[in-house]
Amino acid sequence: MARIAKPQSDMRQATATTQGGIPMSTAGPAPTTPTAGTPASATGTPTPATGTPPSGRRLGRRLVQLYAGLALYGASSALLVAAGLGLEPWNVLHQGLAELTGLSIGVVSIVVGAAVLLLWVPLRQRPGLGTVSNVFVVGLAMDGTLALLPDVRSLALRVPLLVAGVVLNGMATGLYIAARFGPGPRDGLMTGLHRRTGRSVRLMRTAVEVAVVITGFLLGGTIGVGTVLYAVSIGPLAQVFLRWFAVPSAPAGSTVVAGGTPERVILRP
Repeated sequence: MARIAKPQSDMRQATATTQGGIPMSTAGPAPTTPTAGTPASATGTPTPATGTPPSGRRLGRRLVQLYAGLALYGASSALLVAAGLGLEPWNVLHQGLAELTGLSIGVVSIVVGAAVLLLWVPLRQRPGLGTVSNVFVVGLAMDGTLALLPDVRSLALRVPLLVAGVVLNGMATGLYIAARFGPGPRDGLMTGLHRRTGRSVRLMRTAVEVAVVITGFLLGGTIGVGTVLYAVSIGPLAQVFLRWFAVPSAPAGSTVVAGGTPERVILRP
């Protein structure tokens, strides 16, 4: 009895449709296994874009924010000094000490910042890159800006200087804190006292800043409408700019970030 042979093409098609229950004729080419030295793109796997790694770009952005924020903080504080309508609490003290010693307000800010940083030792606070940079950059930026500003006497010019100083100070605070390189030395003092005493951060901040303002005023620092405007505006302004300048969290194990920065407190340099 003669046998009728199926065409080989039909046999191949029948066999192909049974592998894994998937019609191989429509499944496309079988994936290749990458071998050593084979580019990922040759196996159908997307090749990562070359250039700076995401973590490197993030660190670069944070460093720019840190130093831009500190420099802007010093410059905005100089606008408040030039306006002569009242300073933020710590600069009331700095100005009073500058009147007493004959040093510039920026130099006094650096000296006071370094002295406050020493108080971190018994409080067991850990400084970050931003903490140490804060000590020097803010004071230098303040003195540099004051050297460039003309002597302003007209109230029509002093009021805009005051408003600009407060708004830019809020922007600087958002830039600086969002970079997450550690709190300023003065804020670290307050949060350290909070941890050691168990009292609220708000109470510690209020107690320290009231003492600072009174001492500065007695030494010749300026208190005025600017002091009040700053006190009621800096928190909301900083919150707005914090959201604008937020940066993704740093990778674990970063060596330049100070840990333990409170999340519910506006930390000012």
